[in-house]
Amino acid sequence: METKAFQKVYTQLLGITKATCSLKAQGVANEELAMVDGKLAQVVKIYGDMVTLQVFGGTEGIPTNAEVVFYGHPPQLKVSDDLAGRFFNAYGQPLFGGTEVEGISREIGGPSVNPLKRKQPSELIATGIAGIDLNNTLVTGQKIPFFADPDQPFNQVMAMVALRAQADKIILGGMGLTNDDFLFFKNVFENAGALDRIVCFVNTTEQPPVERLLVPDMALTAAEYFAVEKQEKVLVLLTDMTLYADALSIVSNRMDQIPSKDSMPGSLYSDLAKIYEKAVQFPDGGSITIIAVTTLSGGDITHAIPDNTGYITEGQLFLRTDSDTNKVIVDPFRSLSRLKQLVIGKKTREDHPQVMNASIRLYADAANAKTKLENGFDLSDYDERSLKFAHDYSIKLLAIDVNVEIDTMLNTAWELLAKYFTKAEVGIRNELVQKYWPNNQ
Repeated sequence: METKAFQKVYTQLLGITKATCSLKAQGVANEELAMVDGKLAQVVKIYGDMVTLQVFGGTEGIPTNAEVVFYGHPPQLKVSDDLAGRFFNAYGQPLFGGTEVEGISREIGGPSVNPLKRKQPSELIATGIAGIDLNNTLVTGQKIPFFADPDQPFNQVMAMVALRAQADKIILGGMGLTNDDFLFFKNVFENAGALDRIVCFVNTTEQPPVERLLVPDMALTAAEYFAVEKQEKVLVLLTDMTLYADALSIVSNRMDQIPSKDSMPGSLYSDLAKIYEKAVQFPDGGSITIIAVTTLSGGDITHAIPDNTGYITEGQLFLRTDSDTNKVIVDPFRSLSRLKQLVIGKKTREDHPQVMNASIRLYADAANAKTKLENGFDLSDYDERSLKFAHDYSIKLLAIDVNVEIDTMLNTAWELLAKYFTKAEVGIRNELVQKYWPNNQ
């Protein structure tokens, strides 16, 4: 071994797999970065003096006498207000020829916030999407995934949320984005004039999958800077966490670890929790809210990735195409925001909880009527009206392309209820009906 400018240099590899290489080394820390034959790598396992490095670009072409240089620190991100309005790769390096960020270097992937320093979330995050704001209201400091089939326009939904959400900073972590999706995000943000509050960390499909493992930590390190030091409301959008988990599985399989369910690593739960638990509401007003996309394989909600995600997060938003209207909607039956009761009727209008419950109950009645129809039963007058209500409710309130304020959503819901049902059928408290029923019919 020789030293070069305080960096340790080794030149003997003892083992090479498709994604990793091993060597004997001392004084090396877990997650430390290294350069192996000109390729960036990271320490993933230390056993005695045997160190295993994960090589981000793959080990192809690396000889056993390759030069290995340890950096002496884990991956870092320079944080400052300079981050805003910029696009970076998985290593935090500027894209499109931008200048390096001037700022303080922070190690990525640190621990989540001490529970004693957290406050119960109570601030509303409005997205303008009625299927979320009306039925599954989001709260600052919440962690929640979109569950969607791969053919759903989830990246368009993410872009909509980014532009409409009332947040000080939006941080996008893109994992395995196609170039089309990447350019879509870039163009949408630039054309909307919203770049000054957006920071993007991107790994595309043509870059090594293992790089994706850095993206959430980069995004969250930037989020912590703005939330803690600037007391800002930060919204972190992560897409697609299924591709992140696939990258975990690639690394663990190549290290010959015994896979768990669905060929995922046994550490999947803690790997996901480490990311989602960064969501927090601070007492002094700063917050980190995490909305992620988890694509489903063939709609399978029991797959290890959505299954583990559901245990960690506070609900889920379920995208599906409504067969009656052909609109992509936020499914009211399969979606749930577990924190919505902290804000609905408190930070929103008093009639919100009752309108939400009545509308979903009547939408469920329409689903029953549809089943009767499909099975050849006659429909009652009430069934017919509930089907018409469900059709209009889907187009005017559940569809993801509805972009209105929460009060407008509530007024629209009242109009639909009054159009198709009597006050008794709606079953909302009398004083609210007196106050909000359209034209007091």
